[in-house]
Amino acid sequence: MLDPLKTSSYDYDLPKELIATHPVSPADSARLLVYNRTTQTITHTTFKHLMDFLPNNLSVFLNDTKVIKARIFGTKETGGKIELLLNKPLFMDRYLVMIGGKVRVGTQLFFDESLMAEVLEINEDGSRVVKFSQNNKKLDFLELVDILNKIGHLPLPPYMNRSDEKEDEKDYQTLFAKNYGAVAAPTASLHFTPELLEKINAKYSVNYLTLHVGAGTFKPVDVDDILNHPMHSEYFEIGIEAKKALDNAQKVLAVGTTVTRTVEYYARTNKIQGECDLFLNPANKPIKVDYLLTNFHLPKSTLIMLVASFVGLEKTLEIYHEAIKENYRFYSYGDGMLII
Repeated sequence: MLDPLKTSSYDYDLPKELIATHPVSPADSARLLVYNRTTQTITHTTFKHLMDFLPNNLSVFLNDTKVIKARIFGTKETGGKIELLLNKPLFMDRYLVMIGGKVRVGTQLFFDESLMAEVLEINEDGSRVVKFSQNNKKLDFLELVDILNKIGHLPLPPYMNRSDEKEDEKDYQTLFAKNYGAVAAPTASLHFTPELLEKINAKYSVNYLTLHVGAGTFKPVDVDDILNHPMHSEYFEIGIEAKKALDNAQKVLAVGTTVTRTVEYYARTNKIQGECDLFLNPANKPIKVDYLLTNFHLPKSTLIMLVASFVGLEKTLEIYHEAIKENYRFYSYGDGMLII
C-alpha cells in the first residue's frame, strides 16, 4: 500500500512525447477523461462533449486572472546579462521575483523602456525582492504591467522547453482573462471555445473569481512528508456576486485547481480576498467543491495531491496510468480530466 502522506507516492513516469508543447485547435477538440466516482468508471471523450457529463443544478466557477508578460531580459551595471521573472507584488511597491544571473543586495538591473530594478533582499529559497522604477519614478502595479507587456515575454512553464511565440499571446490566456496578476494560466480553462462557453452560460449559473497564479504552482514538493511542505500563497478575490452564488450553490463545479483552492479557502475562512495558501491533499479534503475539471499535473506536485484529495491516491495513479496508456497529452497545453 502506498502512503498518501509520502511525496514519493505521487511519482509516475511520463514519456517525454506526452508533454504538450502547443495546444490543439480548436481548443475543445482536446481529449477529456471523465471519472465517475459513483460508478467508478472512466470514459474517454473530448472537451466539446463536456456538457454531456455535467449534472443539472450546477454552479460553475472560473478564474478570470490574466497572465502578465512577466519574463524580462536585461543587464547589470557591469553589462552582465540577466533574466527576471516577476512572481507577485508584495507591499510598499516591492515585488517578489526570480532572477537568473548572480545578483546581490543593491545590484541595479536595467531593461528596455528605461525600466530599472534594484535588488532589496535575497531569500533563502532563491527568490529576490526588488523595487522597480522608470526614469527614477516609482511605478504602481498597473504601470509596471503596461511596461512588462511591451518588453516582456509570456512565462511559459519550463517543461515546454521553448521560447514564447506570437500564438501564445492568445493560446496562453483564457477567453475571459480580465485581471492582470498571474504568471501562469489557469490551464483547465484554456479548453473553452466561445461556443462551448455560450452553451454552458445558457444552462448553468457561471461565476468568476480571481486567483493570481504564482510561479510556486510549478514547485515540486521536495520534503518526504507532504504535510511538511511550505505551501506557496497566491492573492485571491471573490466578488460580491460570486460570493452570493457560492453561498447558494447546490453543487459546485470548480474549473481548475486555482478555483478549487480559492473556493475551499473561502469555505474554511469566510475571507473573500487575501492570500490563499490552502494545500488540499488526502488529509485535507474538499468541503465545498463537488466536481473538478482540471488538466494532468506534474509528478510530486501539490496539484496532483489536490486531485488525490477528491479521489484518493490509488485512484489518482490509476487514472494517470490510464491516461498515459491512452496517449493523453499532459500539463498546461495538454488534455483535461473531469471528476464527477
